[in-house]
Amino acid sequence: MAAEASAATAPSTTPAGALEPPPLPYSLRDRKKSIAFFWTLFILDCTAQPLGLYYGLWYGTNLSHNLVFTILTIALGGISVFEYFYRLYHLFRSDSTTRPLNARKSWLDFFQINFTLVWLILAVELITGTVPEEPYVRLVAMVLPTVMFYFGAVFLTLDILRACGFSAPFRISSTPKGAVMPTALYVLIEDVVAVDGAGGQMYRYALRTRYLSSPYFRRMLVQMNFFWAGGSIIWAAAITAMVFTTPQDAAFAIGWCAPFVWAGLWTLITIPWVQSDLRREKQAWRTNGPQGGEPYADDINAPTARTRLESLHFPRFFPTIREKASSPSTLSEA
Repeated sequence: MAAEASAATAPSTTPAGALEPPPLPYSLRDRKKSIAFFWTLFILDCTAQPLGLYYGLWYGTNLSHNLVFTILTIALGGISVFEYFYRLYHLFRSDSTTRPLNARKSWLDFFQINFTLVWLILAVELITGTVPEEPYVRLVAMVLPTVMFYFGAVFLTLDILRACGFSAPFRISSTPKGAVMPTALYVLIEDVVAVDGAGGQMYRYALRTRYLSSPYFRRMLVQMNFFWAGGSIIWAAAITAMVFTTPQDAAFAIGWCAPFVWAGLWTLITIPWVQSDLRREKQAWRTNGPQGGEPYADDINAPTARTRLESLHFPRFFPTIREKASSPSTLSEA
């Protein structure tokens, strides 16, 4: 762990006169097949399977409705359960190279903690919906909208607290207790790529170096976080309204399919948006060097070039709120 501590507290190895921001040693293009394979299985597991079991067993057999939903619940979420224990194993193993920087051996990352909490909420929801002799079909259809509500609320709360100047009340992945609150999307990217994408602590360190040295990058992540978290809550509310106002059979299909429509649409918007902003970040870096503010300080209001969103004349988020700077020493063991 001493090596990890020195790596986490060391300044960036990027030369002062570098023409580009610190690089991120990870490429999604090299993993297209594995990403496509995972999401295909995940979508089938969360759409085709519950819909097929519901309509097939409900209308195609003489099984009681309670037994139909017992079978559906048991079969539900196989990919998610595997992913949960896969992450748990890689975070807990004694020689783990994926756990947060400078974290103790037993420390979970922020995504795993929320993964656990949301599963507990869903377990209560599914039990409540399936225990009655006549299952509450609409409640079971709310599984994915509940996930959207949960993560949307958590991610918005984290960034609102960040904008209000609150320090991290506890370790948030590689961000130690007492440091400036990180933007939620940064934490999600760090955890998912490090563990699920096998980027490991090398990626956690590289992403943290980029995040702390580029105010433009931080501002882009803040704006993207509000786009995803806000969109998640708005769409979840709309889906919930449809689930509880449409006929039961349609409501079940809407609850299990509409979230993926939202995720697909948001992804199609996000890809060119991020690509454009990363090009702008590089251009601004070449023109001005590190983009304003104090290097390695997590200040969302550090002066920097306008992001793509701001170039469309949208106001900056929380423009009058200042945050306390976070020096490299805050990356040490908390």
